[in-house]
Amino acid sequence: MKLRHEISYDAPLADVYAMLADPAFRQSSATAMGVISADVTITPKGEGMSVHIDQVQPTEGVPGFAKKFAGETTRAVQTEEWDSPAGGTITIETPGKPTSIRGTLALSESGGRTTETLDVEVKVKVPLIGGKLESLMAELVSAGMDKEQVAGEAWLEGERR
Repeated sequence: MKLRHEISYDAPLADVYAMLADPAFRQSSATAMGVISADVTITPKGEGMSVHIDQVQPTEGVPGFAKKFAGETTRAVQTEEWDSPAGGTITIETPGKPTSIRGTLALSESGGRTTETLDVEVKVKVPLIGGKLESLMAELVSAGMDKEQVAGEAWLEGERR
């Protein structure tokens, strides 16, 4: 299943990229998403960066068919390889589960406003319910990005004061 989701920030691209490159923001963002724990590592790489976030997420509120598959919590390992501030690749794996999310992240600026675009393929290799799980994962990723956007706006506002 393909997923494209966009969020926008009322800030220049350089400020948004600096925020995304800040481990403290990534921790703050994980907290805003309701993550139980998150281990964040960000390493500068040329013009870009490597981001590794190993997180444990609760599954409360998830439909029964998915909770039976996932358990009480689920671990997600997010890896981003930014070639430049304009974007790069993203992978989200759930160790021990037949699921994956792979694609790209991009930042673009227009009129001092920056849009972050996620373009990914969500795959769940489970007979019968795989499609339902893919839809649910896409919804959860989109909701997480929306929460990150709210946290990001507050972060950027604080940085501009």
